[in-house]
Amino acid sequence: MSTETTFDTTALDWDKVGGLMPAIVQDAATLRVLMLGYMDRAALGRTLRDGRVTFFSRSKQRLWTKGETSGHHLELVAIRADCDGDTLLVSAHPHGPTCHTGSSSCFGDAPGQFLGALDALVRQREHDRPLNSYTTKLFEKGTRHIAQKVGEEGVETALAGVVQRDDELLGESADLLFHLVVLLRARGLSLDDAVAVLEQRHARAAEKAAR
Repeated sequence: MSTETTFDTTALDWDKVGGLMPAIVQDAATLRVLMLGYMDRAALGRTLRDGRVTFFSRSKQRLWTKGETSGHHLELVAIRADCDGDTLLVSAHPHGPTCHTGSSSCFGDAPGQFLGALDALVRQREHDRPLNSYTTKLFEKGTRHIAQKVGEEGVETALAGVVQRDDELLGESADLLFHLVVLLRARGLSLDDAVAVLEQRHARAAEKAAR
């Protein structure tokens, strides 16, 4: 189902913002805040239609699609409105740095989730297959080999949890998480898909407890 059919534009209060609505852009993978722009009705419509984030440029006084000159566009994932309907939260996959300075975020060291960044990097490695990359070697050896590595790392993590120091347990846990991300990607899945299952289980448990 497209974003255009799932986002209710009728709930937006354009009059309150004078026809120009703030749009906060967030990396869909890492949740890092990337930039702030402004959208009018036309910019929002083009964003929903084309799947590339488009703003209304206050300096140029026209529609401006992010990356139209640099190539560093923002691939739309979802749009949400705040409770008052006068601000937008745009989730997107950035293709290249967002800021004109070359930084990933216009807010410098804005916090983000590293696991999301790792998942995105593994996805890119699976697509590009760069030479001399350990991740590339894993993908080329196939799903069975990757699954075996996850099993090995799982055993080593369990053993570390019983007989080794905290730093060794953390190291083994990091190895396990990395190989699990690679295994999911090899099956055409992502870390977000696994997290979604946890969220669904939590929601069902909370609903059951509330009865």
